[in-house]
Formats: sequence, structure tokens, C-alpha cells
Amino acid sequence: MENLDEIRNKKGFICDMDGVIYHGNRLLPGVKEFVEWLYKEDKKFLFLTNSSDRSPRDLQQKLQRMGLDIDETHFYTSAQATARFLNSQSPGCSAYVMGEAGLMNALYEVGITMNDSTPDYVVIGEPKSYNYEMIIKAVKLIQNGAKLVATNSDLTGPTENGIIPACRAFVAPIELATGKSAYFVGKPNPLMMRTGLRLLGVHSDEAAMIGDRMDTDIVAGMESGLETVLVLSGVTTRENMQVFAYRPRHILNGVGDIVPKE
Repeated sequence: MENLDEIRNKKGFICDMDGVIYHGNRLLPGVKEFVEWLYKEDKKFLFLTNSSDRSPRDLQQKLQRMGLDIDETHFYTSAQATARFLNSQSPGCSAYVMGEAGLMNALYEVGITMNDSTPDYVVIGEPKSYNYEMIIKAVKLIQNGAKLVATNSDLTGPTENGIIPACRAFVAPIELATGKSAYFVGKPNPLMMRTGLRLLGVHSDEAAMIGDRMDTDIVAGMESGLETVLVLSGVTTRENMQVFAYRPRHILNGVGDIVPKE
């Protein structure tokens, strides 16, 4: 109970989505109660996802279909973080993009144009139509001077049908063929965490990071000074957690465990 009070007393919460809030189109147990508790206790919260295929509005509507009514200002994606990063590095740049609408829209919103012949960057998210021709195109553009940027470093992701390849798996063949390493913008990159804290308006020691991945969520929270909460509802299990040199502060079955039982 004392450990749970350490979590409950935090002013702000940064929560991963896949494996924490839902699997695919299935809401996870205890999530509705957790969100109701956040509102009831007037907590500041942000759903911070490494997924780049949906916009905040898409995510808001997805959760609405699952029975959760949350304003879109509570969402921040790796697509937005990537767009913000590129705009800060090279305003008005162009990119060859391998990704879905959420990534395309985020880039358009900050003035980045699409360019498949002489782009400044090759940007990789989670393309649904990933194929050999796209790999060849990306490799050629990078060999001609384009810089390689990826939305996140997740190798796999959880769905309602099991574990599937994620962004880093799509990036790997291009890195191997070009000999160039991608710059990954999403968690555990501190850029995304610092932006999340600014959006919440809280200091790191007033916030908790809740996630299902040791290699992104927990290390991101730990290195940013947040209380770390690992939930076992997604990718990481108690068994494969042992291979990491660092530990989460708390281990819970799911976010519903945070809600006090009346």
C-alpha cells in the first residue's frame, strides 16, 4: 500500500498506450477505472505513444469507440515529436516518408514537404505497405546524402493477436545496407520525455511514467527522473525483465492496480 501511495500522490502521469491502455482494438482491464480516477483526482496526464500511425484526434476517437471520452490534448505521439525535431533542426526541409497518415500529417503541419527524389531526410515510422522497393528507394536516397530518422526504436509491439514487428525492425535493413545509423526520436529519447513534461506542466519528480516496455518506457522514465511503473499487460514479463541492468520502481499487473479499492 505504501508503494502504491507513492504512485497515487504524483501530480502528473505519462502513460504509454499499446500494452498499457489497449491491445489493438481491445481495451485492457482496469483502464476505464484508471482514467476515471485520473479525472476524479484532478491529475495531469498525457498518453505518450511511440506509435506514429495515428494522429491525436485518431487516438481520441479510437478510445471514444472503446468507451473512453478523453480530449485530444491528452495525446502526444512519436510522429509529432519527429516533426518537431525535424522542424527545429532544418525548418522547411523535405522528406521521403515510410509511414502512415499520422506521420504524414504531423510533418505537413510543421511545413515539411514530401520529396522522393532529393529529400533532406528519410523518415521511417510503421508503414503498413512496407516492401522491397521502398527499402531500395530509401537506401539510394541515403547514399545520395539524405539523413536517416526514425520515429521510435521499438523492435516489436503488442496487438490483440500477439507481438508484431515495429519501427526498428523496418529500419534495420536500411541501416545494414547503408552502414548509417538512424536517429530515433521517440522514447527513450529524452527529447520526447521533456516535451511531455512541459505539456503536463509538472516537474519530473512530480510525475510517474507508466509503460509495458523496459527498453523504452522504463529507461525513458528513469533517465528523465520520473517514478517508473512497469505494467505486465504488454510486452515485458517478469521473466524477460531480468535481462536488463536497471529495474522499475514499481511492477503492477495493469493500470487498474493504481486505483484505490473502496
